[in-house]
Amino acid sequence: MTSATGTTTKRPSGGPVLAPLRIGRHVIDSPVVLAPMAGITNQAFRRLCRQYGQEGLAAGGASGATSLYVNEMVTSRAVVERSPETMRLLEHDEDENPRSVQLYSVDPVTTAAAVRMLVSEDRADHIDLNFGCPVPKVTRKGGGAALPWKRDLFRSIVGSAVREAARADVPVTVKMRKGIDDTHLTYLEAAHAAVDEGVAALALHGRTAAQAYSGQADWSAIRTLKREITSVPVLGNGDIWSAEDALEMVAQTGCDGVVVGRGCLGRPWLFTDLAAAFAGSDARVRPDLGEVAATLRRHTEYLADFYGDEFRACRDIRKHIAWYLKGFPAGSSVRNRLALVDSLAALDELIDTLDPSIPWPSEAAEGPRGRAGSPRVVALPENWLRSQDLDDAQRAQVAQAELSVSGG
Repeated sequence: MTSATGTTTKRPSGGPVLAPLRIGRHVIDSPVVLAPMAGITNQAFRRLCRQYGQEGLAAGGASGATSLYVNEMVTSRAVVERSPETMRLLEHDEDENPRSVQLYSVDPVTTAAAVRMLVSEDRADHIDLNFGCPVPKVTRKGGGAALPWKRDLFRSIVGSAVREAARADVPVTVKMRKGIDDTHLTYLEAAHAAVDEGVAALALHGRTAAQAYSGQADWSAIRTLKREITSVPVLGNGDIWSAEDALEMVAQTGCDGVVVGRGCLGRPWLFTDLAAAFAGSDARVRPDLGEVAATLRRHTEYLADFYGDEFRACRDIRKHIAWYLKGFPAGSSVRNRLALVDSLAALDELIDTLDPSIPWPSEAAEGPRGRAGSPRVVALPENWLRSQDLDDAQRAQVAQAELSVSGG
């Protein structure tokens, strides 16, 4: 079957692999969550992924809400201060449902104020809390993946978010890592605390902050968490590069759904594959170069709509080009020129030099994408690991953590 967004082969459905994902009042037919990624999961990219996800449900013989598509992270302080960039990041398409926002916070009071604003102004139908960021500038001040180590602070942030969101029946979820490193694991204690405070679901990335994105995700930790937590859905994250990986994660861990991040970079049609796979179909998208180029062009158009600025859209799409063209024999000259495009007309001119009949390069285009990095010692506030309680000096450092996060 050739569709408007790619080439798929439709075969009979064998029935759903998992039940629909239930997050509070929301029912997600395809139990897949687009992980929030800074500079990636803006309104334009989410629109593209949603379109592909809907196709996947249709290929599997299902209909309804597709996956849950989370916006890129915003900080609670920037929300409260109504930073112009943050307010733009909070925008959703009219047909985006549920409207999902990921919030980063280090302070329960600011968390409460931000969530109160989001729900009272009807800006979100679902709020996810970020406790998984491993970036040194964040962990150095006690934020992100470092924060659950301070159990009382973690619990108070989650509790304040849940209480404020409950006023509008907006579910709150938590995304986290295994811990700071293999010696300082936090995920089980944090999960129980979050459930006690009323979260609607938990997502676990099977890596520590020390791993960043290197090595292999520990799916056994996801299995352990699923066995420990039975009252809310548990979602697995890490090393899902294909629909088959997602099915294997579910088989190995028993998780209620999956969170997909780097696997969809340059491959928004992964959501077609995932929706079809969980609907019980083996339909998969295998686009030729012409179809990939058309998707790249459409992505750029959506970015131009999002920014209201064609030049800025072209600058943004540059980082996606290597991901889109991975495995294709496009030639270094064309790739380099594509990475310098400054207008839709220039993009069209370069796309016209590509051979649209080149087929999907299979294994060369599959597998990991995005920077993996390497294991490292996690940057932390002084004496952070000495105790799971905050001292006065650490409290002052944590208060500055949101200032270290750029982009909203």
